[in-house]
Amino acid sequence: MTIPAGRITRLFGTDGGVMLSLYPAFPEDFDTDTPLVVTIDGLDEPLYCDRFERRGVSGAAAAFADFDTERRAQELLGLEFRIDTADGEEDEFYLEDLIGFAVEAEEAGSAEKRSGILADYYDSDLNPLFELEIAGRRVLVPAAEEFIAHIDFEGRTVHLVLPGGLLDLQ
Repeated sequence: MTIPAGRITRLFGTDGGVMLSLYPAFPEDFDTDTPLVVTIDGLDEPLYCDRFERRGVSGAAAAFADFDTERRAQELLGLEFRIDTADGEEDEFYLEDLIGFAVEAEEAGSAEKRSGILADYYDSDLNPLFELEIAGRRVLVPAAEEFIAHIDFEGRTVHLVLPGGLLDLQ
């Protein structure tokens, strides 16, 4: 996912350099291996920095690969650029990663919350299931995104909001 991170405001030098106006969302620890993304003619295009130099808190001078002349760099003037908010692999997780997490489950429309453990995960294209151990009983519930209200990875807890009556099935 990308977020707006700044705007290309003016030319800088004669070798295709530009000045950037950085939004507060622009990361302090920007790595030039991360491309900035602009939309040109309706297509998202990555811009890889050959040179990036901060100028104060909200400005920077940059030069991009493939935009090495003043004429080419002029095509970028006024464009807003975006940046990827997270490295996809770091944030990626699988439902089986939740095995062993503490579970707080409630049924929609009920104020009662039941605590237990997410004991297992059964992967199936048609009907993936969580096996919950609550009050000494094992209960199978659908492993559906819409039932997962919150996941706390640091605290190793999952909060589920399930359809009424599901926790009482035998």
